[in-house]
Amino acid sequence: MTLKVLLASAMLLAGAVSAQAQHQGHGHTSGAPSDGHLRTQACLDEFEAVVRDGRGFGMAFAADQQGYPGPLHVLELKDRLRLDAAQEVRVRALLHAMFDEARPKGARLLDAEARLRRLFAAGTAEASAVRAAVAEVEQARSELRLVHLLAHLQTRALLTETQRRAYHEARWPDR
Repeated sequence: MTLKVLLASAMLLAGAVSAQAQHQGHGHTSGAPSDGHLRTQACLDEFEAVVRDGRGFGMAFAADQQGYPGPLHVLELKDRLRLDAAQEVRVRALLHAMFDEARPKGARLLDAEARLRRLFAAGTAEASAVRAAVAEVEQARSELRLVHLLAHLQTRALLTETQRRAYHEARWPDR
């Protein structure tokens, strides 16, 4: 999943840079979507699917990179980490609790993003409405991100130092 997040983030950035360059007269066919736009849209579509499913799409990346593993990836690596039965039950419970909290918060984020897009689509965008819509999007995003970050904190507490090192080596072999 982390590799997918990195690739998706890179695609989003590349799409934005490509779209900017093409809008400045560098290879964009008037009226046709650019490769950058298409890649960006694909990344956004994946973001929506992942968030709708309750997963974080990199929202807890800062924690994961620094040795705070998430429950989903711990379960994916349970054999390598040598989780005991009690740890597996507790991590699985954390995962389900995270998903139960993340799904409605993710839906709220996606709804807020849709409302922001509709402002522009309807041709009714004006500064105060855009400010309010962006504030709503960012509030929803921060609440969802917090769910994922706190799950990483809780998961880390369930692992031994040896398991944490094994996790980090598996997920971040070059660090």
